[in-house]
Amino acid sequence: MSLRHAFSKLSPALKTSVSGARTFAASAAEGGGRKVAVLGAAGGIGQSLSMLMKMNSMVDEVSLYDIAGTPGVAADISHINTTAIAKGYMGDEQLHDALSGCDLVIIPAGVPRKPGMTRDDLFKINAGIVAGLVKACAKACPNALINMISNPVNSTVPIAAEVLKKEGVYDKKKLLGVTTLDVVRAKTFYAAKAGVQVEKVDVPVIGGHAGITILPLFSQATPSAPLSDEDIDALTIRTQNGGTEVVEAKDGKGSATLSMAYAGAMMGDACLQGLAGKKDIVECSYVESPVVPGIPYFATKVVLGPEGVAEIREIGRMTDYEQSWFEKMQPELKASIDKGVAFVNETM
Repeated sequence: MSLRHAFSKLSPALKTSVSGARTFAASAAEGGGRKVAVLGAAGGIGQSLSMLMKMNSMVDEVSLYDIAGTPGVAADISHINTTAIAKGYMGDEQLHDALSGCDLVIIPAGVPRKPGMTRDDLFKINAGIVAGLVKACAKACPNALINMISNPVNSTVPIAAEVLKKEGVYDKKKLLGVTTLDVVRAKTFYAAKAGVQVEKVDVPVIGGHAGITILPLFSQATPSAPLSDEDIDALTIRTQNGGTEVVEAKDGKGSATLSMAYAGAMMGDACLQGLAGKKDIVECSYVESPVVPGIPYFATKVVLGPEGVAEIREIGRMTDYEQSWFEKMQPELKASIDKGVAFVNETM
């Protein structure tokens, strides 16, 4: 696909910002003037994500927050000739200012797993980071949409919900777990195997955002392609293990930071379009959901609107193969949700 063709597929907000042709007045007329915060903006995901959000013409100000390094990141992206102003904030004492007046908060903050660190050690650290940041959101921008990227998303979204409940500002329509990278991967892998144009592909991905809780529904993919059972199985497992594939390709020295930043920016853009009142904005997202009894948080397609999640769509028909994965994922997903809820109840 040519660069010109790829450019034509960007949302209007991203496209016009990249071209430099959009003024703030024009973007404001279609719902621009938004303040977006990226929490964890100096990290591997956060830097690229911050740049991509600055390129969105619906954004008037991008607020970059981290424990260190954000003034430099803000200075760097501030040289990009797009309308949005970039401001860097650093340390606990500047967090409230970073969040004040935000319409959308995107949270990729967290630490990577280090040698000698157990998964439980990692969970406790990142859970504490997320809980503190979400508590700050509750005080500084209680009406903002929150897009949660920090892993493990299956637990951090319930953590965020419990924190917001304790602060008395929880609105289930405004808290969204970003599972967009799973969708991006499923579309890419399916298009390559099916021999179709990737920009025309749609693949719903349901469940959660880790391992077997990720379930791409290739039976519902469009355009339809006659793939074998072996192909479907390989595509499913590759989508579930996409993060591991990148870590191994980087020889353990990094993770999926660039593709995650892209996916985070796509979800952020969709939320901003919904806030602006644009119709038919549909993305998969991990949200509080009634779709699966006994599983209070679950990813399916959702419709985004001026208040956040306007509609949660049903799963639709699954094949026997997909049904088997659906049943297999539920105990693990439920355990991750319970772990997140318990963390808040035990520590706050």
